[in-house]
Amino acid sequence: MTIDETLRHELLEGVLRASAKVLEIYEQDFGVETKADDSPLTQADMASHRALSDLLERLTPDIPILSEESNDIPFATRQGWARYWLIDPLDGTKEFIKKNGEFTLNVALVEQGVPVFGIVHAPVLQTTWWGDVQNGAFKITTAGEQRICVRSLPEADGGAWQVVGSRSHGSEPFEAFCAGLPPHERVSMGSSLKLCLVAEGAADLYPRLAPTCEWDTAAAQAVVTAAGGEVLDADTLAPLRCNQKESYLNPFFIVCGQRDERWERALRASLKL
Repeated sequence: MTIDETLRHELLEGVLRASAKVLEIYEQDFGVETKADDSPLTQADMASHRALSDLLERLTPDIPILSEESNDIPFATRQGWARYWLIDPLDGTKEFIKKNGEFTLNVALVEQGVPVFGIVHAPVLQTTWWGDVQNGAFKITTAGEQRICVRSLPEADGGAWQVVGSRSHGSEPFEAFCAGLPPHERVSMGSSLKLCLVAEGAADLYPRLAPTCEWDTAAAQAVVTAAGGEVLDADTLAPLRCNQKESYLNPFFIVCGQRDERWERALRASLKL
């Protein structure tokens, strides 16, 4: 499916409208519930879910939708989908609750298991990243829109590598991975913003050696891929794919601007822990 300019504009505008609903709740006192998997749920998650689902149903009524907040669709049904929308209405709910601004709304189009188009919007940052694997990746701020791309790894005398880690989910393998790298600096960030930092060339690597789900990553994976980078299964170094099994859990993965034996060696060592 081709996302033409008219459809893309309507999608981007619709995500901004959903974002406004999220910000309205963010600026108030709000309650927090706990889902069956012990993850938090707020009014904003559900308001965004309804707004984004309604948007996609109106614009592309023939394409099924899978959302984090409506994911009880059997694999027997899902595996027959040639394409579908995969959304995370509020990625980084823990950051939303902390009110640090590091949360996003994520919308991805997945075709044959591959995220081919994605929108990642950060309401508090007033920033949107979008990517189409056929047409490139872009960042929209209050200053306008610009094309983005991953950067080459710094050479030994060209400065430290920039490695992104989770704000709320650290892990022993992540520490072991970093210990095996050349000189580097770490940046902590919440939600799918971490992948977007790699896509725009502000970071080099994001190893995720802890659990995530497909809706956490699909939209930003499309942005990274469109920007010239890769999101790879940490064990096989094959591109991450969606909707290949009953579970929505991702394998551990790494986001990179380019492959390099130095980080691949560090990754292999970290996975042996």
